[in-house]
Amino acid sequence: MSERTPSADRVTFVTIDEGRAGQRLDNFLFTHLKGVPKSRIYRIIRSGEVRVNKGRAKQTTRLATGDQVRIPPIRTSESSAPPAVSDGLAERLRRACVYEDDQLMIFNKPAGLAVHGGSGVSLGLIEALRVMYPKEQNLELVHRLDRDTSGLIMVARHRGMLRKLQRLMQSGQVEKRYWLLCQGFKGKERTLEAPLLKMMNGNERIVRVSREGKPSVTHFRLLERLGDAQLVEALLETGRTHQIRVHGQFGGFALLGDDKYGSDRGAALLESLGRRRLCLHARSLTFVHPTTGKRLTVSAPLDEDFEAIITALRERA
Repeated sequence: MSERTPSADRVTFVTIDEGRAGQRLDNFLFTHLKGVPKSRIYRIIRSGEVRVNKGRAKQTTRLATGDQVRIPPIRTSESSAPPAVSDGLAERLRRACVYEDDQLMIFNKPAGLAVHGGSGVSLGLIEALRVMYPKEQNLELVHRLDRDTSGLIMVARHRGMLRKLQRLMQSGQVEKRYWLLCQGFKGKERTLEAPLLKMMNGNERIVRVSREGKPSVTHFRLLERLGDAQLVEALLETGRTHQIRVHGQFGGFALLGDDKYGSDRGAALLESLGRRRLCLHARSLTFVHPTTGKRLTVSAPLDEDFEAIITALRERA
């Protein structure tokens, strides 16, 4: 990629190479303008200060090889200290690494840790990893997990691997299985095919089933009945925002501990157990490794809190 260092006093131009081709404009700028708040980046895109091939572009514009991106004068925080990562968090993340090779790391993300900073969160998983591994210049999230969802998240160590894994995901070649606790799941298996639409409710982003939404399919399978609750596995056929949570709500079996899409009944059950968390865990990933060609399956154990909830429910059943 031909580029100049972002400057606070002059316009800079970046020519996109093959390594960045296919990346969204906003995601490219997040990486290129490290230290600049996301709100500021979105503002310079909307105002037209950022140009692609001399024309205005949207945040969702996909960049192509040879595109020239104009970046206005903007101050980054390169000279300021990186965010602090406590010894406790660093140790927790090192223990959470369940797979690693020279191109990819997979972590069992703790519930409550955002995958990236923003929206009032100063430090997320990817920012913490960049501090912990300063020699790794190109760490990137392959996909996302909700802040309160625990489980497997892939981090590519360079742009080429990121693109290969994202292509696998877009073509449905990455099998993603989740475990969840819910109430109201009937039978042993259910498939929900209901289109999902992202909306804004004030300042809060929510997702609803809507004919105007994107096609979304989730396959649910009962693992265990736990009295008034059920342990269920969800296999994603598509990967929409909040898909499992909204499909569960739509299907009449809302997830326990879900503040957005859950039920009062579920909240009361968790409260009676003295627990508070979203009961959703990214349990396993299966795919053919783009470099080795070998089929790889990685599983993540449930954390102590999730296990304690299941144990308590079994004792009540």
